[in-house]
Order: sequence, then C-alpha cells, then structure tokens
Amino acid sequence: TAARPRRRPRRWVRATARVVLITGLFAGVLWGGAVGVAAWLERMDAEPRVVRCAAALDGTDWYLEPGQADVAALLAGQALARGLPARALTIALATGLQESKLANIEHGDRDSLGIFQQRPSQGWGTPEQVLDPVYATNAFYDALVKVDGYDRMAVTEAAQAGQRSAFPDAYAQHEVRARAWASALYGYSEATVTCTLDQPDGPGDPQAVVDRAARDLGLAAVVREDGAVVLDATPLGASPEHAERLGWGVAHWAVAVAHPLALTGVEHAGAAWDREDGWGHRPSDAPALAPGQVVLHLAD
Repeated sequence: TAARPRRRPRRWVRATARVVLITGLFAGVLWGGAVGVAAWLERMDAEPRVVRCAAALDGTDWYLEPGQADVAALLAGQALARGLPARALTIALATGLQESKLANIEHGDRDSLGIFQQRPSQGWGTPEQVLDPVYATNAFYDALVKVDGYDRMAVTEAAQAGQRSAFPDAYAQHEVRARAWASALYGYSEATVTCTLDQPDGPGDPQAVVDRAARDLGLAAVVREDGAVVLDATPLGASPEHAERLGWGVAHWAVAVAHPLALTGVEHAGAAWDREDGWGHRPSDAPALAPGQVVLHLAD
C-alpha cells in the first residue's frame, strides 16, 4: 500500500504563521516609518513661517513682532500728525524699545508704566494717563521738543534729555533699528515695510480702520462701496510735492497695523502689498490714485 503523506505537526504550522505575521508587521512598521521620515524631511526642507514685520535699510531687514509694529505705527502717526522730523520718531522708537520693548506694559521699576515707562510720581501724568498710548506718546514728544537741538543730538543724549532714564547709554543699541523704521514710516523709501502674517481670524471692520487712522494720523478716511478704505496723506505735508512720499509713510503705517485691523492688501503709487505675497505691482485695472492716496483692503 502507498504510504500516507506525513502531516506536519500543528506546532510547526503555528510557528510558521507567527513568523509570517511578525514579518508582515515589521514590514508595515518599516514602511510607515519610511513614510513618516519622508514627511518629516519634507517639513524640514520647507522654510518655517515666522510671523513678524520688517523695515529694510541699506539692504538689511530690521524686525519687529506684529505687536511692536502696531505700537511703532502709533508713534509714527503721532509724529507725522504733529509735523515733527523723522529724527523725533527715531528717538521715540529707540526709547520705547529700551523701556518696554514697544509694549504698553502695566508694570515697571517703582511706579514706571506704559510704552515709555513714564512715572506718575515724576510728573508724567496719572497711571491711567500714562497707560493711554496716545497720551503717553504725546507726553513723550511734548518733553522732547522742549530739548533745544534734539534733532541734531545723538539718540542717547536726546532720549536721556527728555526721558531722564537711569541707564541712558542703553538707548544707543536700538538706534539703527529705530532709524530703519522711522525712515520707512516717514516714506523716505518705497515698499520697505512688510509683514509676514497668518490669515485673519475674521473679517475686517472698515470703521475700525477709519477710527485708527483718525487716532494715529489725524486723517479722515473714505470707505468705498467695495469695503476698501481710502486715505489721503496730503494733509500731513506742507507742500503737495511731498504727497507721494507721505503716501509711502501712510502705506507703511497700514502694513504695520495689518495684523490688528485684519488688512489683506495696501495700494499706493504703482505698488501693492498683499498679505500672502508681500510687495508687488499694483493691478493695472485698479482705479487711478492721486499721489498721496493709499487704499487699504480688509479681510472678508
């Protein structure tokens, strides 16, 4: 009779199945790991998005956080509205950077408060007043303009003369950054302030833009039918030939406040700033603008 085929022991079958299962799992882990590593390497290759604002001067970008740029815009607007020279803004920015890192803080050395760490006990005003950014800014400029020849002094000397700081030499470290932002916010250079921002959390409010322009710059604004806000920088200058330069100052101001006001675009002269792409050419089919006009677009 023919011999029966020898059956493999069940123990061997179970062991083989176990090996196959483990091998499959190991291969899956390797494949998943490879995919994960590839995705990680791809993320590493992509340039990280840094939320910040910059003013360029002589080929170098000088950065501020969006909140700092927001305060810088206020200081610039008040200086422009008062007809002060750009040097006054440079001094104010250097002082604010040293005293509070350009933040309206509610604490400080002894009774120091606000952007400039002004002390109520030293005659700067009540605590509520020095914590009002507009009041504090004008109080600073009121003291500065009383310093004879401040616009020809070193930043350290001028800031100390107005501010009476315990560490006057510290202002000097912020001078170049302050000068870059002052030059741009006074419109002496074109398309040099830009902000890399996340998408707005919600739609912009045209009335908020109108109110902010009136507060910072003393300018009246017009809201177009499409919701865009139009500003005219001409009232900031003594002569019409300065209109385009001042328009650049206002355009840079608008970029600096793009984060709190949910702005998505700014147009001036032949250029336009876009929240996604930065500065570029103004659309050829856009309505013509007068030399000092600036158009602000808001998130929908």
